[in-house]
Amino acid sequence: MAAYILKREGLGMQKALKKYFALFALPGLICFAIAFFIPMIMGLILSFCKFTDVTNATWIGLENYKYVFLNGEFTNALWFTVKFTIVSVVSINIIAFSLAILLTRNVPGTNVYRTIFFMPNLIGGIVLGWIWQIILNGFLLKYQVTLVTDPKYGFWGLVILMNWQNVGYMMIIYIAGLINIPKELIEAAEIDGANRRDTLFHVTIPSIMPSITICSFLTLTNGFKLFDQNLALTNGGPGKTTEMLALNIFNTFYGRVGFEGVGQAKAVVFTIIVAILALTQLHFTRKKEVEA
Repeated sequence: MAAYILKREGLGMQKALKKYFALFALPGLICFAIAFFIPMIMGLILSFCKFTDVTNATWIGLENYKYVFLNGEFTNALWFTVKFTIVSVVSINIIAFSLAILLTRNVPGTNVYRTIFFMPNLIGGIVLGWIWQIILNGFLLKYQVTLVTDPKYGFWGLVILMNWQNVGYMMIIYIAGLINIPKELIEAAEIDGANRRDTLFHVTIPSIMPSITICSFLTLTNGFKLFDQNLALTNGGPGKTTEMLALNIFNTFYGRVGFEGVGQAKAVVFTIIVAILALTQLHFTRKKEVEA
C-alpha cells in the first residue's frame, strides 16, 4: 500500500513538473537570451559592418573577414595559440594524472598536498601573470635576458604559468576518477598476472575516461581562451610574437580606431575555431569512454 502511494505521488510530481516546466525555465531563458544569445547575434551582424558603436554601423560585407585572413597578424596569433595549447594540454594532463596517482597511494599528508597543489587555481590571472613575470624575469636576469627578449622565453613562461595554475585543479578531477575505480578490477588484474604498466593502460586509464574527457576539454578551451595571463606576463612581446588569439582580438577591437569590425570578425572566427575543436575533442574522448 505504501509503495503504491509513493508511486502515485511520484507520478503526480512528474505531471506537476511538466505542467510548470515553462514557468520555471522562463527566467533562465530570459537571462540566457539577454546575456548571451542576443549579444551573439548582434556581434555576428556587426562583424560584417564598419562601426565605432552599434548606432553607426555600415554594412561592408566580407571586407572584415578578408582583412582577418589576408593580414598575417591573426594567423600568427592563431599558430602561436595552437602550439601553446598543444604543449599545455599534454603537460598539464600528464603532470596532474601523475600527481593524482601518487596522492591516492596512502602518502602521509595527502590532504595537505592536495590543498597546496589546488591553491594556485584560486589566484586571478592578472595577479598570477605579474607574480610569474617577477619570478621568471628574476631568474632570466642572470643570463641578461627577459621574457620579452626572445619569443621562446615568453612561450615557455606561459606554459609554466598555465601548468602551475591548472595542474592542481585537474589533479582533483583525476583523483575523483581514481578513487571510484572498483578495487575488484585492480585485484582481478593482479590475479591475472598484470604488472603495473598493464594495469595502468588496460584498467586504470580506461576506467577514468570520463575524467580524461573533462580535463582534456577544460585544458583545451582554457588554452585557447587564455587572456589575463598573456596580458600580464608578456603583453604579446617582443613585438606581437607571443600574442595569443584573445589578446589579439582585444588589441584589435580596443587598440585601433576604425578596426572594431575587424576585431568583431576575429571574435566570430575565434568562437567557431574553439567550438569545432572542443566538439571534436569531446566526440573522440566520449567514443573512448564507450569503448572502455
